[in-house]
Amino acid sequence: MNYLTKILNATVYDVAIETPLDEASALSKKFGCRFLLKREDLQPVHSYKIRGAYNKMSQLSRKELEKGVICASAGNHAQGVALSAKKLGVKATIVMPVTTPDIKTSAVKSYGASIVLHGDSYSDTYEELHRQIKEHGYTYVAPFDDPDVIAGQGTVGKEILDQAGRDLTAVFVPIGGGGLAAGVSVYVKSVRPWVKVYGVEPEDSDCMYQSFKAGKRVTLDNPGLFADGVCVKQPGEETFKLCKENLDGIVRVSTAETCAAIKDIFEATRAICEPAGALALAAAKKVAKKGESYACVISGANMNFDRIRFVSEQTELGEGREAIFDCAIPEQPGSFSKFIAKLGKHNVTEFNYRMSEGLLAHVFVGVSVKNLDGRKALQKSFRSAGFHCIDLSDNVLAKEHVRYMVGGRSSAIENEIVYTFEFPEKPGALMNFLKVIAGRWNISLFHYRNHGADHGKVLAGFQVPKAERTDFAKALEEIGYAHTDVTNDPAYKYFLGKRS
Repeated sequence: MNYLTKILNATVYDVAIETPLDEASALSKKFGCRFLLKREDLQPVHSYKIRGAYNKMSQLSRKELEKGVICASAGNHAQGVALSAKKLGVKATIVMPVTTPDIKTSAVKSYGASIVLHGDSYSDTYEELHRQIKEHGYTYVAPFDDPDVIAGQGTVGKEILDQAGRDLTAVFVPIGGGGLAAGVSVYVKSVRPWVKVYGVEPEDSDCMYQSFKAGKRVTLDNPGLFADGVCVKQPGEETFKLCKENLDGIVRVSTAETCAAIKDIFEATRAICEPAGALALAAAKKVAKKGESYACVISGANMNFDRIRFVSEQTELGEGREAIFDCAIPEQPGSFSKFIAKLGKHNVTEFNYRMSEGLLAHVFVGVSVKNLDGRKALQKSFRSAGFHCIDLSDNVLAKEHVRYMVGGRSSAIENEIVYTFEFPEKPGALMNFLKVIAGRWNISLFHYRNHGADHGKVLAGFQVPKAERTDFAKALEEIGYAHTDVTNDPAYKYFLGKRS
């Protein structure tokens, strides 16, 4: 298939705009290179998805259009299909999980599409999608694994090469199912093969990266939900083939690095992009070299407002400007002052301490640092003064739960095991959990904090005798929520675990 021809003839500009390629000047100066931001957040639906959706639908026959179109999506593809249908004067039905936030359903409704809310998960949603197609004969518009959708997204690559000039070093593209990365990479490699093209995925939602490693398409069990715009369990068949042929590699980034990039984009443009939209810049910063020029696709800006708080909290860690330590200090006069003295002139961002029953007390401390070297130097300083010190800056449990619960240790807890969970953000989620657990095992610890995502992150402890651990594991499987055993995590052991 000649994708270059398909991209050059794609009909996207009836609804999409040619977005600017803006330089993040302050960031470029800081790193000594050029960061160019491809502003797909400025599209009418605040995402590049309108390109592929409209190009696909514009290729459909009148008979196919008259049947009405359908897709399953809770995000940007849904809005792209809805607006395209409005432009073409046809009926659109969008199937969404019942957990979809109102901001997304309202956006889709504003374009005149009908919404069917069904199921808690995307597997449930796709079952309903196929039932709707079978019952009503709707024409399906795929989110990424379709040549016409890929070609539509490929127009982003054409615009980048037209706008960036001849000194472009590399293009960074976020990957979910792979439609954008496939389209951009096939165009760039066809026209300017010396320009590198890198796909970017979150560390906890990297289906394309894992598929590259395995040499075949891999399905993730529980992809991370923070960057929901790229939360896909398996890449497409066609997109996997094209990405394998044309990408120069895949860069994975952490949640904290993504949040730092959201801040960078805000400072450069005064626009708040969604987490998936910041992946490309996060990756470019990670591999940046002086004198090079990078185009970063800012893929979308559809983010819930209540998620901004979490982004702000993670940003300092993502930029390497905050360090979190667990430091053990002797429970004796003068040791607290000695510890504070080692902090010197460092700005303290967080300090949690509670008197201990034992010989040592564990202090949870956050400190402003300039970079990773400063973090290591401060840890070395604590240790040289005789303080036990563990760097928790990259510990997810510490950042998401423990820092809000310090001081909760007890000597009375027996047989405690601790898990993290992802609860669906819907009424009854906690009750479903308690129906299986309550009355069988005592809940000894519980922490939930809203992060503005479709799933809530929960830390829970249970008193389960060793003889009942197998039954407990079966109960967790019955509940069906994603979970991880963190009983041996140092952040739990030192701040929340049983006192010895």
